[in-house]
Amino acid sequence: MTGSRSAASFVTAAAYVALLLFGAAEGLIGSFQYNRWAPGGAMLFCAGIFITCLAGGWGTQSITGAFMPAVGWVIATFVLAQPMSNGSVLIANTSAGKWYLYGGTLSAAAAVVIAFALWVRTARRLSGQGQLDAVHGPGELGFGDDERRR
Repeated sequence: MTGSRSAASFVTAAAYVALLLFGAAEGLIGSFQYNRWAPGGAMLFCAGIFITCLAGGWGTQSITGAFMPAVGWVIATFVLAQPMSNGSVLIANTSAGKWYLYGGTLSAAAAVVIAFALWVRTARRLSGQGQLDAVHGPGELGFGDDERRR
């Protein structure tokens, strides 16, 4: 039992780290490519981080799964948005740059809020059936997909 639980914890932690790195990779690529089809390219990158956060939350059945790509994206993007020592910037103060920074941040935040709302909805439904305690989410209790989505 203990070995199974530690293996499950390792897989969960690995999934969260992978989501964090995936979000950081999106931020890294987006910081260099957002102005390719300005401002439509910036909007596509905003939609990309939104979908990644929602998919991460859905795939892990947790809020943390939605939050980790958002954290990776914000860290990578805002580190790359800082001016260099010679005064140049990667993300310029243009409409596409603003769409990418602000739109991406709002997209990531909206996806986390939606994942939270879906988790609360699932938690309320399962707690009404006596299948959920106050500490563990539906994914942590090991319910199958059919039991989670009723």
